[in-house]
Amino acid sequence: MIIEKDKVVTFHYCLYEPDQPVLEDSRDTEPVVYLHGHKTMMPGLEKALEGKATGETVSVTLPPEEAYGPRQEVEPHRIPKKYLLTKGKLKPGQAVQISTKNGPRDATLVKVGRYTVDIDPNHPLAGKTLVFELEVMGIREATEEEIVHGHVHGEGGVSHN
Repeated sequence: MIIEKDKVVTFHYCLYEPDQPVLEDSRDTEPVVYLHGHKTMMPGLEKALEGKATGETVSVTLPPEEAYGPRQEVEPHRIPKKYLLTKGKLKPGQAVQISTKNGPRDATLVKVGRYTVDIDPNHPLAGKTLVFELEVMGIREATEEEIVHGHVHGEGGVSHN
């Protein structure tokens, strides 16, 4: 079986900037599981994985436009701390996740107050060229429900209770 539209794909990745140390390695946590062809994955990664089979590896270098986008010069946004999904000690410069009406979003802390935080709404990796080393761990047919909903259900995906 190969990766094509409506297949559920499981893969591990290692992420770094060219000639820099590793930023993230999914082998330290869990593999990524997504529904191919439903715009839930970076376009550059989907293109690199298209046609691959279980066990195959691929290295792809993505410019900002195909990864987390170009960096936007915007003023920091002040939000209530209750919207932070990241818990624990907070410090400026830290990458955090915030809760939005469109789901979780990555941002960078600029200032931490008692009840609010100022965030840079750019993804922490926006504007960067990134290298992804990918290894396909599994491929399966998506269920009709997954195709209708546009995302993976169950293990590694979303549970609808």
